[in-house]
Amino acid sequence: MVTSFDHNHSLWEPSAEQKSQSGVMRYMQWLTQEKGLHFADREALWEWSVTELENFWASLWEYFHIKASQPYKAVLSARKMPGASWFPGAQLNYAEHIFRNATDERPALLFRSEHHELVEISWQELTNKVGAMQQALRTLGVQRGDRVVAYMPNIPETIVAFLACASLGAIWSSCSPDFGTSSVIDRFKQIEPSILFAVDGYQYGGKTFDRRPIIADLQQALPTLKHTILVPYLLPQQTELPENLQATLLWPALLQQHSGQMVFEQVPFEHPLWVLYSSGTTGLPKPIVQGQGGILLEHLKTLTLDVNMQPGDRFFWFTTTGWMMWNFLVGGLLVGATILLYDGSPAYPDMGTLWKFAQDTRMTLLGTSAGFITACMKAGIEPGKTFDLSQLRCIGSTGSPLPPEGFLWAYEHVKPDLWLASVSGGTDVCSAFVTCSPLLPVETGELQCRSFGAKVEAFDEQGHPLIDEVGELVITEPMPSMPLFFWNDPENRRYQESYFEMYPGIWRHGDWIKITPRGSAIIYGRSDSTINRMGIRMGSSEIYRVVESLPEILDSLIVGIELPGGGYYLPLFVVLRKDAQLDDQLKARIKEKLRREVSPHHVPDEILVIAEVPRTLSGKKLEVPVKKLLMSLPVDKAISIGAMSNPQAIQYFVEFAQKVNKLKGKSSS
Repeated sequence: MVTSFDHNHSLWEPSAEQKSQSGVMRYMQWLTQEKGLHFADREALWEWSVTELENFWASLWEYFHIKASQPYKAVLSARKMPGASWFPGAQLNYAEHIFRNATDERPALLFRSEHHELVEISWQELTNKVGAMQQALRTLGVQRGDRVVAYMPNIPETIVAFLACASLGAIWSSCSPDFGTSSVIDRFKQIEPSILFAVDGYQYGGKTFDRRPIIADLQQALPTLKHTILVPYLLPQQTELPENLQATLLWPALLQQHSGQMVFEQVPFEHPLWVLYSSGTTGLPKPIVQGQGGILLEHLKTLTLDVNMQPGDRFFWFTTTGWMMWNFLVGGLLVGATILLYDGSPAYPDMGTLWKFAQDTRMTLLGTSAGFITACMKAGIEPGKTFDLSQLRCIGSTGSPLPPEGFLWAYEHVKPDLWLASVSGGTDVCSAFVTCSPLLPVETGELQCRSFGAKVEAFDEQGHPLIDEVGELVITEPMPSMPLFFWNDPENRRYQESYFEMYPGIWRHGDWIKITPRGSAIIYGRSDSTINRMGIRMGSSEIYRVVESLPEILDSLIVGIELPGGGYYLPLFVVLRKDAQLDDQLKARIKEKLRREVSPHHVPDEILVIAEVPRTLSGKKLEVPVKKLLMSLPVDKAISIGAMSNPQAIQYFVEFAQKVNKLKGKSSS
C-alpha cells in the first residue's frame, strides 16, 4: 500500500491485457492496417493528432462510422482561431448516432433519486418516449434552430426532452432547479426560448423544494415562451395544473397523445446543438454555443480513446443539468454505454450514498469531483470495505485539482487496482484538455496526458512554451467542439476577449499548468487568481491542499491583493468545524504548515473565520470576484450575485473590503 507521496512509484499501472483490449489500442491498430501509420506509444500518437489535424479528425470520422446524409467538402476550411470551420458541407444529426446503439441486450438508463427507487429504462422505452416527445414538439411548432430550455434535474425525462430537441435540430439549454430565479432568467432570456420544460419541484438532502412559483416567474420574464411542459416529479399524482401557470401542458398527458417513428432532421456539422454557460462570476453569463458535429466527434473521441468506454459499460458522473458534465454523461450513449442518473445530495442520508449506488448498479466508471473525494476522506469512510465495488474499474475526478491526498485515499480506501482518472477541461469545449489514458501509469497528483487533438501547451507571459515549469494553459490549434460563437455577441467581441486577448490567435484558458517531460500535467488552479508574491507565483489549489488537510478546517479561500507602493496583502479565510476555534495555536499551525509545505512567501498576513466560502453554481470558489471587491470594485461590477450557489456568503466580503480599502489608503499615503 502506498502511504507517502513517492513520485518514483506509480499508484497504478495498466496490465498488458488492459492495454491490448483498450479502445485507443484498437484505434492505433486500425491506423496501422488502414492508413499504414505506426506509432511507438501514446505520446507519438498525440503528437500526430495535433500536428496533422486534418488527417487525425478525418480518421475519427471514418473510424467511428459517422453517418452523414451529405458528405463533407473539407475537414478544416481555415486552420485558425477563432474562425476555424469544420467539415463544411456535411449534414448529420447527433441524436441519430445515439439511437444506433439501441439494443434489447442492456438498459439505456438507470435512475435513482432520494425519493425514487432504482429503475431501469430500456432502449425500447427511451426510443418510444423520445419519438412521442419529438412529435409533441412538432405539434407545438418547434422547428430547427428554435431554442428549447429546461429547468430540470438529472432525471430520465430530461434525457428524453434533450434527445427529442436534438433530433429536430432545435437548440437545447438547461439549468438545474437549484438555480435561483434571477440566475435562470439571466441565462435563458439571452437566447429567447419558445419551449420550457420544468419540474414542479425536487428533493435534496431530505428536504423538498416547490418550484412552481419560480416557473410562474420564468413565464413572466421570458416573453418568447409559447409553451411550458411540466413534469410532476415531486407530486407524481398531480393531474391538475396550478392556476398561475400560463400555456402549460402536463408531461404524462402530452406523451400519451403522441407516438410515431422518430425522424432525424439533417443539419450542417456546425449547426448549434446546445447552449452552455460560463460560471458568470461577473456580468451576464456567457452563452456558449457548440455544434452538433463538433460535440459528436469530441465525445466519441474522448470517451473511446481516453476514458476507454466500451459498449455495455455502466457510466456515471455525479452532476446536475447546470454543469457541462451532464452533457458529457449523455455522450456515454454514443458509445453504447448504459448511463446512470442520480438526483439528490451525495451526502444524504450519509457519505456512502453514491458508493451504494455504484454497488447497486454494478457501475464500471464513477465520475465525481475533487471536492467529493476530499469530503469522503474527511468523513473517514471506507467504501471498499463497506460496499461491493467489484465492477468499478475507474474513478473520474474533475471540477478542480485533486490533491495528492485524494489520490492516495482512493487507492487505500476504495480499491488498490483502481484507475484514477483526474482530468481537466472546460465548459467552453464540453470536454477535457488534459485527460486520462488506459495506456499510462497513474502518478500521485498528476493528470496522465494531454487529450488527442488538443494542442495543450504552457506559455510564459511572452508566449514562449514551457516544459516542467508553470505557465498559462493555452491551446495552439483549433478543436471541433470549441464554441461556434457566443449567443447575441455582435462581431464576436466577448468571444475574442474571453480567450484570445492575451495571446492573439492562441486560446488562453485561464488555468496554470505544468507539463512534465513525460507529457503528464499538473493543474494549479485559475491563473487569474494566482498568488504572485515577491515574483513567486503559487496556484491557490496548492495552498488549499495544505490548509484543508488540517482537521479543524472544512473549507478555505485565499486572495492576494497588490497594494500601492509595491506592497502585497494576503488574507486567508477559513471555515471551521463546529467544535474548533481559531486561537493563536491553530493560527501558528496553519502558518507553519504553509511555510513548510508551500513557501515562506505564501504565509498569510491575516487568518479570518468565515461562515462559508462563496461559490459559483457549479461549486467553484469565487476567488476572482472577492479579489475584485478587495480592489475597490463595486459589488455589481465585481460579481453576479445570481451566479452564486450561496449569495449570502458575499456580504462578509463586502464589509471586509471597506477595511482593506482603508488599509490601501494608508499604504499609499
